Amino acid sequence: IGFCEPKDAKYVAEAIMVTQRDFGDRTNRKHARVKYTTEDYGPAWYREQVEKVLGKKLGEPKPFKFESRGDLYGWHQTEDGLWHCGCLVPIGRVKDHWRQGLCKIAEELKGGGGFRMTCNQQVLIADVPSSKKDKIQSFLDQYKIAHSNETTHSGMRRNMVACVALPTCPLAFAEAERYLPTLVGKLEGVLERCGLKERDIVIRMTGCPNSCGRPSMAEIGFIGKAPGTYNMYLGGDFVGQRLNTLFAESVTEDQIIERLTPLFKKYSTDREKNEAFGDFLVRTKVVKPMVAGRYWWTIPEV
Repeated sequence: IGFCEPKDAKYVAEAIMVTQRDFGDRTNRKHARVKYTTEDYGPAWYREQVEKVLGKKLGEPKPFKFESRGDLYGWHQTEDGLWHCGCLVPIGRVKDHWRQGLCKIAEELKGGGGFRMTCNQQVLIADVPSSKKDKIQSFLDQYKIAHSNETTHSGMRRNMVACVALPTCPLAFAEAERYLPTLVGKLEGVLERCGLKERDIVIRMTGCPNSCGRPSMAEIGFIGKAPGTYNMYLGGDFVGQRLNTLFAESVTEDQIIERLTPLFKKYSTDREKNEAFGDFLVRTKVVKPMVAGRYWWTIPEV
């Protein structure tokens, strides 16, 4: 809706939230997000309200392009000279050697540095001074904490997200957190045979239609219907700007693998340069593109 200087970003974000608080739909959970308020009133109106709260005008929008929404793994240095290391923590569950290693790293960084959780259920070891980088790396190696393309196993594993589901959540109909790594492990075998193991593909699973695992934003998404049974959605785009479309209902593990295998084979041979899996599925008419969120709960003709 507009442009702001980096120094104003947090104040603009606050103004957006205040506008949503005052004008968003508080009565219908399926219509309660900023995107629906913007759709109902229009982008120009929303910008006007944000500017009222902010107390100043926004600049005109500038062109931009999202190329990734995933996490950066491995070491990266920022302008302040500090180092940051992105680590894979499968489905955000810190256990076994991950727990031991991260505890050691926390002790080493006491008094400076720390951890940041990402929206993709991973962890970033942040603000590491150069003097401690080698020591932190030794802990990563000793405790086998995945933090590089080689140690994160596959592009799909780097991009998997799931809600907690069973046994913790009473709303869940099916497994998600405990099961998705197993399913991904089986799909990795198919991807490797197709030469796609390192290809980034977003896969997400949730245990019920409340969709805490954000499956609608994935290139491959699953919503639990019953134990071992899921609705399967395909065709979201990699950067999160297009929702996916219902592809198959009430599928089991064998049926999931059976349906995805030929699609992976076609993708390996027929994709265009730099074409993501979800975009390929839409271009080749495996599914129709989901053009608006209000249509997502309908049953489409795929």
